[in-house]
Amino acid sequence: MKNATNKVRPGSLPALAGIIALSLALSGCSSKKLDPFAGTGSPKYTKSGHIPKGGGRRHVGKPYTVAGRTFHPTEHPRPVQIGVASWYGPKFHRRKTSNGEWFDMNYLTAAHPTMPLPSYARVTNLSNGRSVVVRVNDRGPFVGTRIMDLSKAAARRLGYLRKGKTRVKVEYLGPAPLGDDRAKLAHLNRLNASHPSRQTMIAAVKGQSAPSVQVARATPRPVVHPAADSASAGYYVQVASFADPQNARAARAELSAIGPVEVKPVDVADARYWRVRLGPLASRADAESLLGEVAKQGHSDARIVLARN
Repeated sequence: MKNATNKVRPGSLPALAGIIALSLALSGCSSKKLDPFAGTGSPKYTKSGHIPKGGGRRHVGKPYTVAGRTFHPTEHPRPVQIGVASWYGPKFHRRKTSNGEWFDMNYLTAAHPTMPLPSYARVTNLSNGRSVVVRVNDRGPFVGTRIMDLSKAAARRLGYLRKGKTRVKVEYLGPAPLGDDRAKLAHLNRLNASHPSRQTMIAAVKGQSAPSVQVARATPRPVVHPAADSASAGYYVQVASFADPQNARAARAELSAIGPVEVKPVDVADARYWRVRLGPLASRADAESLLGEVAKQGHSDARIVLARN
């Protein structure tokens, strides 16, 4: 147990609590040598009034191992990740995060295993199209293959509070200030409501009014050719089916810049769903090109179907 304990670095996230408790239960080790910032043992903000925002430190850290998995924090995280997100709340409310801030479950924050702290990230719930910009100031989660833990407020904004977890797209936007960022974070979320590109959001984080020149040099989207007769020929890229038509409309708004989007009601087992797909397209090659663009938007389950299907 001593060697495993030494692999948990100082300032590790409250989300470590469950893993540490499980390890102790299995091994029978004493917890007296555990890092004081690990889990529910971390310091708690006991003063009355609002929990202070910011006030932590910039932190990346060395590679660390939790529950047999090694994580490599980096100054240059992957720009986009797709995976499962969970959320954490009352058990860790008012306790210190990995970079020394106070966790407020009612603020738009998140934990990530390897991003530099603090950072801004845009998180999109792929099941309903909702997105939110969060301040990443903690480490975790360390359960299975989850890629992010969000605060209770962020999970509520994304619409998965009752489910507990959901599939998300996480876009790294850049470093966040050390001080109180409430005005900045609110501005980023007002801008995000108009569904701007990642480059536009990055520019906003940097305090710029427009995306950098790199956008002009970006690879152009593939040219696709609509099928002449959608009733008898052609292909579609089928994205998803939604029980809520509002979610289907959000997906259409997101994908309309890529190609022609079709939203149609479909009745399955006495229930109505709203199917979102792009097309019809003249050739399978066009459909495959479009499928790649759709996947970049986080819809990794999209597939190609014939127009008659």
